[in-house]
Formats: sequence, C-alpha cells, structure tokens
Amino acid sequence: MGRSSPHVKEMIEKPHLDILLCAPRGFCAGVDRAIQIVDLALKKYGAPVYVRHEIVHNKFVVDSLRAKGAIFVEELEEIPADNEAPVIFSAHGVAKSVPVEARSRNMFFLDATCPLVTKVHVEAQRHAEDGRDIVLIGHKGHPEVIGTMGQLPPGRISLIETVEDAEAFAPRDADNLALVTQTTLSVDDTSAIVLVLKSRFPNISVPHKEDICYATTNRQEAVKFVAPKVDAMIVVGAPNSSNSMRLVEVGERAGCKVSVLVQRAEDIDWAQFDGISSLGITAGASAPESLVEEVIAAFAERFTVNVEIAVTAEENIAFNIPRVLRQLEDSVGR
Repeated sequence: MGRSSPHVKEMIEKPHLDILLCAPRGFCAGVDRAIQIVDLALKKYGAPVYVRHEIVHNKFVVDSLRAKGAIFVEELEEIPADNEAPVIFSAHGVAKSVPVEARSRNMFFLDATCPLVTKVHVEAQRHAEDGRDIVLIGHKGHPEVIGTMGQLPPGRISLIETVEDAEAFAPRDADNLALVTQTTLSVDDTSAIVLVLKSRFPNISVPHKEDICYATTNRQEAVKFVAPKVDAMIVVGAPNSSNSMRLVEVGERAGCKVSVLVQRAEDIDWAQFDGISSLGITAGASAPESLVEEVIAAFAERFTVNVEIAVTAEENIAFNIPRVLRQLEDSVGR
C-alpha cells in the first residue's frame, strides 16, 4: 500500500475547530467616518495631511493612512509653523483649547470627533451652563476623557474611574451634580458606578440616553452571548483601545477564561489555544475586518475550521462627514 503524501496526512490530522464569529464586531460608524475624513482629505488636498493623535486606536489603520501621506502628531506644536496642509482632530475628540490654538496659528482643521463623543461634550457644557458640576466616569489619560474634561474650566469636571472612587467622591454641592461617561466603557462596570452615585446623590442628573455608545454596547452583548459557549475568545484590537480591552474583560467575566487581545494573526500565542475545539472571535470598534479574516485564516492553517456567525444585533447607523469633504465623497462614490 502506498504512503499518503505529507499534505494529505497533515489535512487528516488537523483537529476540528468551531469558530463563532460575533456580529456586530469591528468598525463602528464613528471610526468609519473618521477614516473617511482622512482618506478624503488626502484625495482633495494631497499629502501631507496632519492628524492630531491616532485617528483611531489601531496600528494597522494608522500605518495604512501614514503610507498614503498622513502625518500623525500628538500636539499641534509638532506641526511646522508655515504649514498650509489640513490638520485633522481624531475620533476621540479634543479639549476646547485645541481648536483655539489651531485658529491662533491660522490652521485649516477638520474635526473627525465621533458625533457620539460630541454629544457628551454638549451635555457637559449644558449642565455647566445650568450651574451643575460634572461627574465624568472614564479612564484617566484616555484621549476621549482628556477631550471631555477640556470642555470646561479646571475643577468643573471630576473624574470617577471605579466604584471606590464613587464611594469616596466629595463634591462641592451634592445636590447640584450631573453625570456623563466616556463612550467606550464596560457597560456593567459603569452601571455599578452609576448605582453608587445615584444612591449617594439622589438628585444627580443622569443622561436621558446612555452615553456609552451603541457600538460599544452591542459588541459587549455579542461577547456575553458567545463567550460562555467557547473554549477561548480572541478580541482583535489594540492595547490602547478602550473598547477592545473592555471586550477582553467582558469575555473573561462571561465565563471564557482564555480571553485574549491580539492586534493581528502574527501576535497569536498558539500555546494558549492547545486542545481547544471552539473559539469565539470579535473585534474592537477600531479594528478592520481584514484583520479578523487574517486571524481566521491563521487558525485554518492549523485546524479544520467551521465558521458560524452569532448575530445579536443589527447596525445601520452612519454619520455625515464635514461639508467641505461631502462633495468629494459623492464624486468618489460614483
């Protein structure tokens, strides 16, 4: 009897793997809009286009835009004084001082702030105009938090990160408070903090609609559904992406002990997936679908994979881009 070829033997010996693919996952409307703004600005004005901070928290996206001619800086002072190229503010939003500085330097700027982050900025300003001090639930140092706190003078917004912070918080006027949140938080963690604040300060004004964005909520709900059904969970995303890191935590809490973040397939630690027969995959709101496909392909090289999609919500939200780019978008789309 002839021997089987190594290729046939390898195929026979591949273990079976069921992949449950979370839906929704990946790009949200705010991220898609921000990337479109950079792309369209490059088409309309040519390279370079300056972008203050990573347009979204994903190295693959940033590198691809950099290759097209985008230059990423952390502060406006890094941009040459004689610059005439457009400057774009990232999807995370900026403090009020940033556009003021841009105008003082006669910069032409485009604001790619996610409209749902802008909504939080407007809420904070409205409460301040009504004489309230603001409590912001969020993560210290995150650009969205820096931007939101920068909407008002120092001292008007207090940052709460944990339940312990909420229990220790001592406001100037306990009866004159309002609550806003970062848009990319853990829904469950935030609910626990809000419960403490409402218990301690019954008159605190809370948003009519949850500040945590629809995409963050939907992606967390999808992970809660999938994680208990699988041996391991992969979140495709970046370590500096708040919504991606929260998905890892949600997976662990939902019962999947092997819940890990990878930026792309080459980052997979295969030892973590020895002996698994089922795998859940999702992606943070700033991770492109191509990276999810890359991860699935990497598993397909080692396993005989069966992919099923677990749909927990439908998303059909889209945001307008700035008027100055809209005509170009229409012509490009034809």
